[in-house]
Amino acid sequence: MALGKATRIVQTLLNAGKEYVCLMYLHKPVDEKDIYKVAEKFTGKIKQLPPIKSAIKRVLRTREIYYLNILEINKQEVLFQIGCEAGFYVRKFCHDFGKELGTGAHMSQLIRTKAGPFTDKDWHSLHDLKDAYEFYKEGNEKELRKIILPIEEAVKHLPKIWIVDSAVDSICHGASLNIPGISKLNNLNENETIAIMTLKDELVALGNSVLNSGEIMEKEKGLAVKTKKVFMDRNIYPKFLSKK
Repeated sequence: MALGKATRIVQTLLNAGKEYVCLMYLHKPVDEKDIYKVAEKFTGKIKQLPPIKSAIKRVLRTREIYYLNILEINKQEVLFQIGCEAGFYVRKFCHDFGKELGTGAHMSQLIRTKAGPFTDKDWHSLHDLKDAYEFYKEGNEKELRKIILPIEEAVKHLPKIWIVDSAVDSICHGASLNIPGISKLNNLNENETIAIMTLKDELVALGNSVLNSGEIMEKEKGLAVKTKKVFMDRNIYPKFLSKK
């Protein structure tokens, strides 16, 4: 859940990798060895046709399964953990898994345990939030700050570029980032979503990289990142720093 200006950061989480814990029910008994064999086949890049009831066009797509761990097998119930690319349908995966086994299968229960940088360890109940708010009204912000996190937490999974202080205000006004304004950077690829940060690790904006990190390091000038979304308010950082 995002609040205020942070609602504009949610799109980066939709495109991030996900992790689920799923309970799959097999329609017929099967040898456990066969289940593990099929699990090996369903790791890596696979073809998947979205289910009939989905928000996208039903065309065969390539999606990557980063890992697939069988946690428990109890007769015809299979509990597994799966890490996958965004846009992957676990419900359809269970159907395809059962088809490969020759037994048929369907999804019984599903919990998402990770989305981008957030995991089930970050979960808080509505009761937690209500209690934290009551403490806040009494002047204690500690519990509320554990629940409502800074926007920077939502871009931990993105490659980053840190910029010099004198370049911050230009980015806040919508300018794209040129190489001279860069102080340091992560390893990044061309045409990748980049988080533009201050040297104090504050989120300034999101943008699309025009060059990869190697090209940026080699060149002294030129366009590095096209700014897409600005999050920091204008005039927080001075346009030009005075020389001492």
